[in-house]
Amino acid sequence: MGLVHCIVNPASRDYTCGKNWPKLQTLLEDVGLEIKTYMTEGVGHASSLAWDIRQQWENDGSGGESEGKPPVVVAVGGDGVAHEVASALRGSQLVLAQLPHGSGNDLCITHGIPRKDLKAAAQIIKDGTDRLCAAIRVEAKPCQAEQDFPAPKVNHWDGPVNKEGNVVRWIFLETDIGITSEISRAKLRRAKWIKGNKKYTYLGVTTIPVWKRRKIEMQVDEGKPEVCDYTLLSMTTGETFGGGYQISPGMYPTREKMKLIFAPKLSRFKMLNLMTPLKKGKHIGKWGITSQDITKLTLRPVDKKGKASDQEQVPTSYVNVDGEPCMQLPATYEWVADQILIRGANKVAWE
Repeated sequence: MGLVHCIVNPASRDYTCGKNWPKLQTLLEDVGLEIKTYMTEGVGHASSLAWDIRQQWENDGSGGESEGKPPVVVAVGGDGVAHEVASALRGSQLVLAQLPHGSGNDLCITHGIPRKDLKAAAQIIKDGTDRLCAAIRVEAKPCQAEQDFPAPKVNHWDGPVNKEGNVVRWIFLETDIGITSEISRAKLRRAKWIKGNKKYTYLGVTTIPVWKRRKIEMQVDEGKPEVCDYTLLSMTTGETFGGGYQISPGMYPTREKMKLIFAPKLSRFKMLNLMTPLKKGKHIGKWGITSQDITKLTLRPVDKKGKASDQEQVPTSYVNVDGEPCMQLPATYEWVADQILIRGANKVAWE
């Protein structure tokens, strides 16, 4: 096997990934991998690094595996760096792999990569199975910058927008809109002193009581648009997100359609108690929560007069993209097959 490119997010898992990288690099080398290391310096940098690696390969064939095979690019860290690397590799012959060192690592869960046995994870990077997976294209309004988190911009690797003023992102893990994305947005400005999952517990308990109810216009595929009360919507490429919460039971990344998980207007008590059934995948059918196979979804916010609008409204309905609340409604989602090669275990549960 030839050169393996490792893009390391030193801030992953509360800034322990960078400190542990020398040990992780030795682990990779011990299974016979030749490593080239890149350290990220902020939001979006991993995409730029992966794009440069891709351009080198596509322009002159450099940086690849032995026998002229396309390079393997390893996202070292959590789902955030995996998303950024995947964004730049999407649509190419390059292979995405991951060495988990984040808090959730749901890409690893989907693709059978051990999250705690890092030696086994390294072995999969060397001789795992590559699978051509789908991704979700979302086009929406960009959010404004929030403290040190920048506003999203148009990236050439994401492809063109259909409407001026929008941005495009690709989802390789999960997207959600509603109370959960509101909680994620809150993490950008509050509770930075709390580490790990305790942060989200605190933000959930403090956000749910003050969350303002809202309506949304929803059009599934080519059906009739309908205005409805909602608490949250979610779509995933695998079953889990948030470190193993079974948000979308039965979902996998080579499926012909994605699943739309929809929760109607829930009481604050039900919102606070949703996490327990969500953890075990027991939420479908509970409190009116549904799962529906779809290929396209169009969402528009509803104004104070009850009419759907093509402009953002107050309060903002945030759109999470693989855990980052960087966009807002209106938004359009599409399930697109055969977008990225991901190296996982030789056997996965969903095949």
